[in-house]
Amino acid sequence: MITATNLTKRYGRVTALDNVSFTITAGEAVALWGANGAGKTTTLRCLLGVQGFEGHLTINGIDVHTQGKAARAAIGYVPQETVFYDMSVLETLHFYARLKKTDSGRANAVLEQVALVEHCAKRVNMLSGGMKQRLALAVALLADPPVLVLDEPTANLDVKAQRDFIHTIQQLNQSGKTIVFSSHRLDEVIALGSRVLVLSDGRLSLECPPHELATKLGLHRWLRIWVPAHHKENTLKVLESQGYAIMPNGRSVYVQVNLGGKIAPLRSLELANIPIEDFDLLDGDLALKEENHD
Repeated sequence: MITATNLTKRYGRVTALDNVSFTITAGEAVALWGANGAGKTTTLRCLLGVQGFEGHLTINGIDVHTQGKAARAAIGYVPQETVFYDMSVLETLHFYARLKKTDSGRANAVLEQVALVEHCAKRVNMLSGGMKQRLALAVALLADPPVLVLDEPTANLDVKAQRDFIHTIQQLNQSGKTIVFSSHRLDEVIALGSRVLVLSDGRLSLECPPHELATKLGLHRWLRIWVPAHHKENTLKVLESQGYAIMPNGRSVYVQVNLGGKIAPLRSLELANIPIEDFDLLDGDLALKEENHD
């Protein structure tokens, strides 16, 4: 579905992409992983054909250099954050259908795909962040493209909205859509990806299955658990007695866990009759110090 050969992009003396080559087959869900400046967004911009590059790139058999418009038509793009005009959800889809010169009759079908049918008459400014991101996905699906490209799609969403959005993307992938997405969340990569391309300083430094990423890169995972305030002290005692590295943070507690270890601390709290209000997974290094915010 996508073939990149010696993909290179320079900004003056800075090389953002340096001879990056990869192949993505139809129906795959491939994650782009890397620090800020590693080349993830530049790679996506090359796929979208919105910037020049050296090398060879084809999407669905279409050469991006020579047939850019046709190549872009094969892609539905969901940015990290989308700004919409103040129209209703349905009016917004009809507006974008006209822009894309596609059948506005697909609006109801895509609303069903992203679970927004019951909100079709709402003004966009009345939607939650998660609903706005699902609307952006609906816009991307209007032309029924074979490829979806997503740039940090859940970065600005709360925990529940993240889960709902990921579930929708999983369903689209299972229906046959090819998914390419950038992410800094290990749990998202594991949930969505069938393969990970790791970029470092503009080069493809590693390619692996998602479940191997944490071990190969030596990543830390932190489980953030929210408990009622009057259970906070007992929560710390239970987790410390189990030998976990923890960091109190307002009403929540960060607990360092291994790749498959998120269930164990939750079970320990359950056995201690401590109610869990919510939890989330984060990746990276945290300074172990007391903070006073939630």
